Amino acid sequence: MISILLGAPGVGKGTQAALAAERHGWTHLSTGDLLREEVSAGSALGQEAKAFMDRGDLVPDQVMVSMVAERIAALPKDSVLLLDGFPRSLPQARALEAAAPSGSLGLALYFTASDEVLTARLLGRGRKDDTLEVIQHRLAVYRETTEPLVAFYRDRGLLREIESDREVDAIQEDVLGAVSAVLERPEPA
Repeated sequence: MISILLGAPGVGKGTQAALAAERHGWTHLSTGDLLREEVSAGSALGQEAKAFMDRGDLVPDQVMVSMVAERIAALPKDSVLLLDGFPRSLPQARALEAAAPSGSLGLALYFTASDEVLTARLLGRGRKDDTLEVIQHRLAVYRETTEPLVAFYRDRGLLREIESDREVDAIQEDVLGAVSAVLERPEPA
């Protein structure tokens, strides 16, 4: 079952996915971490992605879709995948829907917090690319692409909103409850 984690940079998707994966043996796939690994390794993909990331822009769909589809295809059928940072656009969401095994998209968790909270969290990480100007641009880009994604998953009956300006454990309880509810749902006949 694939659980998509939606939310702006700094909202806590990665923290929540890592905790849930560690506690339950689920797979956490962070496209941000994958991209940073490629940039650090100096690969062709990393060099291509770096120019976009440095500006706070989205990496092109074709790069992201093929990378994620390969990872999904390599997972055992009964695994739980927490997909963090993908999709970030409607074309990516449609491509994921087409690439994923039938019926495997089970949930879209939409983490929310104010821009003030997000900016403070991102500045606090101390990453070189987390300047105030880049953060503001990243949040603006994210807002432009989020509404269609939220509607896309809401229309499919997969969306669950989670307020992330709370204690980590309270958020994790909501995450585990949402994923467990989908896992316990009887399969359609």
